[in-house]
Amino acid sequence: MPQQTITDEEINKCFEVMSELRENLIKDEFLDLVRQMEREGYRLAFHEENGSVVVVAGYRVFTNLSMGKNLYVDDLSTSKSERSKGYGEKMINWLRDVAKAEGCNYFHLDSGTQRHAAHKFYFRQGLSINYYHFSEKL
Repeated sequence: MPQQTITDEEINKCFEVMSELRENLIKDEFLDLVRQMEREGYRLAFHEENGSVVVVAGYRVFTNLSMGKNLYVDDLSTSKSERSKGYGEKMINWLRDVAKAEGCNYFHLDSGTQRHAAHKFYFRQGLSINYYHFSEKL
């Protein structure tokens, strides 16, 4: 069953799988970055099989005008060697349960336009495309 990280060791164990999604991450900076993000509401969750992390998710619970209280998934990554084994679905279901337990109205995430396999997965999980997300690098 997925669980939220608590210890520095748990956070560090998530680096390899998270860096498959976020290739810009630097291992020596990962722990400090996650701890800083936690102070801003970020939570990191993981699931292990046979002592190895197979899926990770970074998420936030917050309230905004458009959705009310919601759970937003910043990051979701399953190890390339462990895909199509149900771990991503297990994490999505766990995150939904967290959202419901916290009284959220919505569960949502963004996905890069180039991630076609991920989009198929999200559709299979019952998610739909409801918004365009616009950004500008400053």
